[in-house]
Amino acid sequence: MKKNQVILIILLASLSFIFACQQAEQKTAEPAVTFPERAADMTVYEVNIRQYTTEGTINAFAEHLPRLKELGVEMLWIMPVQPIGMEKRKGSLGSYYSISDYSEVNPEFGTLDDFKALVNKVHELGMVIILDWVPNHTAWDHPWIQSNPEYYAKDSLGNITYEADWEDIALLDHTNESTRKSMIKEMKFWITETDIDGFRCDHAAHEIPLYFWEEARTALDPIKDLFWLAEWDEARLHANFHASYSWELLHLTEHVAKGEKTAHDINEFINKDLALYGKNPFRMTITTNHDENSWAGTVFERYGEGHQAFATFIFTAYGFPMIYSGQEVGLDKRLLFFEKDTINWEDPKLLTPFYQKLVQLKKDNQALWNGGFGGMPKRINADEWIYAFSREKHGNRVIGLINMSDEKQIFNLTDASAAGAYTDAFSNKSFTLATEQPLEMEPWQYLIFEKNN
Repeated sequence: MKKNQVILIILLASLSFIFACQQAEQKTAEPAVTFPERAADMTVYEVNIRQYTTEGTINAFAEHLPRLKELGVEMLWIMPVQPIGMEKRKGSLGSYYSISDYSEVNPEFGTLDDFKALVNKVHELGMVIILDWVPNHTAWDHPWIQSNPEYYAKDSLGNITYEADWEDIALLDHTNESTRKSMIKEMKFWITETDIDGFRCDHAAHEIPLYFWEEARTALDPIKDLFWLAEWDEARLHANFHASYSWELLHLTEHVAKGEKTAHDINEFINKDLALYGKNPFRMTITTNHDENSWAGTVFERYGEGHQAFATFIFTAYGFPMIYSGQEVGLDKRLLFFEKDTINWEDPKLLTPFYQKLVQLKKDNQALWNGGFGGMPKRINADEWIYAFSREKHGNRVIGLINMSDEKQIFNLTDASAAGAYTDAFSNKSFTLATEQPLEMEPWQYLIFEKNN
């Protein structure tokens, strides 16, 4: 080998070594942000593939991704995409939650490659995607029924049983170690094969022992940084989950909207919830989702003209907010659960700018971030029908006033530290808050004031 070739090889090796060292130093100096911090300012968006488009396919939904990017949502929760069982099926299309094969895609929605492409597009847009996971039960024609009947819960006669009045599903037995191992293997498939970012776990503690989730996280977290959302409302779930559902708050806000409860009850709930859960857990707050819309009614049925006031409340006062498919355009019908029922995207009430503003307010103000990444709410009034709060984090302060009634109300500031001149983020109108200066609020009026020290 010639001398100049040796010198060139040594030079290239030296440069490679220096570059590798610089990369290592950069990684050490700038560690990747992981969950839950990665989701500190995120809003969840629930995707109902079947009803989202006329086609009801993954590819047709993917065409909406630029619009969702513009809306500002960053975490997409995809309702189950697996094949739906035929045996004991409800309706003509069946329930998304009656799964006949965990590692396939419902052919009505598309293919596994379609789903992989969707995940890639979501990531390219800087968003994350979590898959609805159903560990509690399977369809009656899932292969396990024949190959592994020991995976299932049995009644006193030894027959495989089901949950409540959901006759289309067969209940699994997670006290069986083999059941747990098989379920975790199925979950791993979606991480390694499709690169999803986490799971929304259906019925997370119904007939499911917490040690299943300990085992699942131990097995799956080393593969990839994952976000874990539990469809359950108990503090003990946060030993294994980043986020849980605040079902009680949902139903409380419905009672307030009907005049059956007041802002005092809202304040009492938040104080109780913080005491039970602490400030760090993400408590998902909603005014609708697939169940509420289909079975309990639209936001207009349940909140009336106050639907925007309560949406503002869950985005700003407390919690980790979620938007359901079509909510951002005023979904005004109960979507059929077991049949095709396409969402109308015309937005006749022009609600998209309203939800864009809510999402942006959360992102722009650290005081409104999720869990312990945001500021704890502090009530600044004592009026029966107005919930007013102050939240502060790292010099960022947000003050909100929400009239939770269909009548004019008088706001009386009780916290002098919140006094001052402000501009409402929605209307750009100026307001003055002072302890000696009551403020009249219109029915369902909401005011949000941003302030940075």
